[in-house]
Amino acid sequence: MLSAMLVFSQLLNGLQYGVLLFLLAAGLTLVFGIMSFVNLAHGALYMMGAYFAALTFKHTESLTLAFAAAVFGSILLGIVLERLAVSKLYSRDHLDHVLVTFGLVLFFNEAVQILWGTQPYFLPVPGWLDSTISIFGVTYPAYRFAIIVVGLLVAVGAHALIHRTRLGMLIRAGSVNPRMVGALGVNIKFLNALLFALGAGLAGLAGVMASPILAIQSGMGDHVLITTLVVIVIGGIGSVSGAFYAALIVGVVDTMGRAFLPLIFRGFMERDLANAAGPAVASMLIYVLMAVVLAMRPHGLFAPNRG
Repeated sequence: MLSAMLVFSQLLNGLQYGVLLFLLAAGLTLVFGIMSFVNLAHGALYMMGAYFAALTFKHTESLTLAFAAAVFGSILLGIVLERLAVSKLYSRDHLDHVLVTFGLVLFFNEAVQILWGTQPYFLPVPGWLDSTISIFGVTYPAYRFAIIVVGLLVAVGAHALIHRTRLGMLIRAGSVNPRMVGALGVNIKFLNALLFALGAGLAGLAGVMASPILAIQSGMGDHVLITTLVVIVIGGIGSVSGAFYAALIVGVVDTMGRAFLPLIFRGFMERDLANAAGPAVASMLIYVLMAVVLAMRPHGLFAPNRG
């Protein structure tokens, strides 16, 4: 029997993983869904944010500066990439987007190995969060709970930006008819650069938030990018709200599956077979979920209204 405490603890882990995915998915869906640009280098920006934080902490021993370096360093890197490469591809085919940004992934993965070696870096948990808290009687790491809180605050901020500000109005209008918005005097190039930089900043934030619980190493953004793409497909391409709900769903499904499927399989399989089959099936759950969603709602669960 599974204890309620264990289930609730894994549910919190799923929410924590989900909000990290949302920090990545929010930026990616802005760039992919609104700008119609396929940015496979988004995972590399996540990785670079983590490296910016680790290197800043190594030289300053200040976690505050490390977190700031991750976010603002990623924004600056996003601006440079947008100006030098991405802006020249907006009018090109999606295949060109994929080829160029995949090339950027390879470049950044090799660059960090050349500059900082192959050994992983680690970022410590902030001292004031290096403890546990009690949530409905369940002891839970304070830092992981802080990740959930930060993710929820970013979700609220993103919703307010998109739906309550003039900039959000321009973003939504530009996603539907960029030529018309440009004809009305809006600088579409600047708007696109701003969106790309914002997405890069969110990727950097995700990278530094994940750093105290994951190893910082070359290629760390590759796997999470695939999961992030699953999130935006399930949520609906171009929908920040959809990315939020889908990220939570994917985070919980993936975490609960990995935690409990081996235990469930032991009920009707031999222990060794269950231990092998459980993780294998769990790793496929989110892709099965995506297939089911696409079969029922091809545009995603929360696809934005383009009408």
